[in-house]
Amino acid sequence: MVPSMEAVLSPWVAQLKAKTNLPVLIQWGDNPAPGSGLRLGDFSHPKVVIQVRKASAIPLLLSPSLDSLGEAYVEGQIDVTGSVDDILDIAHRLAEAGSKTEGRLSRMVRRFTHTKNTDREDIQYHYDVSNEFYQVWLDPAMVYSCAYFENGDETLSEAQTKKIDHILTKVQLQPGQRLLDIGCGWGALVMRAASQFGARCLGVTLSQRQFELATERVRQAGLADRIEIRLQDYRDVQGQFDRITSVGMFEHVGIQHLPAYFSRINEMLTDDGWVLNHGITSTDANDGETSHGGGRFIDRYVFPHGELPHISTVLKTLQEGGLEALDIESLRRHYARTTGLWSQAFEANGEKLRGMVDEKRWRIWRVYLAGCQWAFEHDEVSLYQVLCRKAGRPARGLPWSRRWMYSGR
Repeated sequence: MVPSMEAVLSPWVAQLKAKTNLPVLIQWGDNPAPGSGLRLGDFSHPKVVIQVRKASAIPLLLSPSLDSLGEAYVEGQIDVTGSVDDILDIAHRLAEAGSKTEGRLSRMVRRFTHTKNTDREDIQYHYDVSNEFYQVWLDPAMVYSCAYFENGDETLSEAQTKKIDHILTKVQLQPGQRLLDIGCGWGALVMRAASQFGARCLGVTLSQRQFELATERVRQAGLADRIEIRLQDYRDVQGQFDRITSVGMFEHVGIQHLPAYFSRINEMLTDDGWVLNHGITSTDANDGETSHGGGRFIDRYVFPHGELPHISTVLKTLQEGGLEALDIESLRRHYARTTGLWSQAFEANGEKLRGMVDEKRWRIWRVYLAGCQWAFEHDEVSLYQVLCRKAGRPARGLPWSRRWMYSGR
């Protein structure tokens, strides 16, 4: 005789309730009666309702991790109702309650093989959903990286412009200088650098859709004489540049390849050039993934082969690549705000976005954006801007203070 869903889940529910008290109701069947099911805590009204759609979800629930719970959701094995903030909070509490070994002090370290082909495929998997999809929940300039909230009350659009200006001011970009933007996205940074700072710019991306739209936006802005967009791997770029920026790209490089990445930047940098690397980092000193299976979910469904180094690893490998770090700034709070605004925009336009992609991809992006906000808010990941130049240069000529970054242009 096949055991009923209640018989299978009841022992697990009892174990969970002994550890924690969650405002969660678990239901199953096509038309469950209101309030029926198993309760994971004592409450009058559940904050989250988990509807089990397929029996294949049971093993994933019985050993809950962010990876297994995320899999059950994106594969349509369960439906979840509740606010996205409550859903993420419950997912983490379930993963913590069900964890046997992995936690904040035990984070998995994995390494992947990276080649030009695999890197191109991974980039296109993530970024080539459609330009229209991203336009719905990004700011009008389509800046897909951490914004900079100087005062904390800026709109997303204002904060993204301030982020770009913050970067270009940090590298002291001057009129006529040649700028390389590695991973240029839809072209916002190079367009700002050319139009407001007078630079001559090259932006490179591995995303076909980004390349097409960025090229068109440059043409429409009348900046084609000052900006070139290429569908090209940064490793294949020839020539030297006065300034190099890499924003939200080095997460795709692979930790073992970071010395070569920084070395290639060093080769393309003029002797008196400056470079700024802006990227997400692990908060685990051993370069471990986010805890409770979050990293495994991201690798499987969102960013294949992505690897996050700790900031100490970033500083070590950039020195191995022949660069000297001049300034390091954490923007973790800013990325928590940025991803929160992205998630809010995604939720507000949920049905529109649902009609633009298949159900699985919609679920992936919904949980991914909300999960990112949680991770930045709770110190699972961070974001650093590191300003560099070639190592071994004389100290004279360096600014005495950081005032130039904030005194305006």
